Amino acid sequence: MKASDHPVKPSRNMRSRPGNSPSRQPQHPSRELLTFMRAGIGTDLHRLIPGRKLILGGVRIPFAKGPAGHSDGDALTHAICDALLGAAALGDIGRHFPDTSSKWRGVSSLLFLRHARKLLQDAGYVIVNVDATVGLERPRLSPHIPLMQRKLARALGLGAGQVSVKAKTGEGVEAIGRGEAVRADAVALIVEMPRVESRKSKG
Repeated sequence: MKASDHPVKPSRNMRSRPGNSPSRQPQHPSRELLTFMRAGIGTDLHRLIPGRKLILGGVRIPFAKGPAGHSDGDALTHAICDALLGAAALGDIGRHFPDTSSKWRGVSSLLFLRHARKLLQDAGYVIVNVDATVGLERPRLSPHIPLMQRKLARALGLGAGQVSVKAKTGEGVEAIGRGEAVRADAVALIVEMPRVESRKSKG
């Protein structure tokens, strides 16, 4: 038998090569962490009508029309509320702030956000981050986004880097594109804090 016919055993040195180094392998979150992570989505749509203030993310934006609604009609804040409540399986905005109640008529939707934050805290959750997109044909929202993010972050007790807001037009298509409505979609990530059970002292 020729030397070349013998099966070649892999060299032990292969383990030390950069490409095979365990430290370069993809790192995945631990099973324990994944157990406590939860995500939620929210969406809200309002018709735009003359004579209403256009408020998004708690920011008043100069425009001739605003969203029809029981409160201030802040579609962005409503979508974020639903995303947070959904992530914690705590219902939706209609359940906690019904439009049949005079208590919520004309109020700032940032109050809804603060209340949702408290509900999550009471249930043992911490908000990780929020990402949202607003669909509106006019006016341009980009000049107002930094202030929206600051106001939303303040209401949620988060840092500025934990809240993202983006804006898209409807490209002239459907209700958004025709300037008849405003829409917001949001995704929220939360973490359930592990409950520490007190141990009874022995003896």
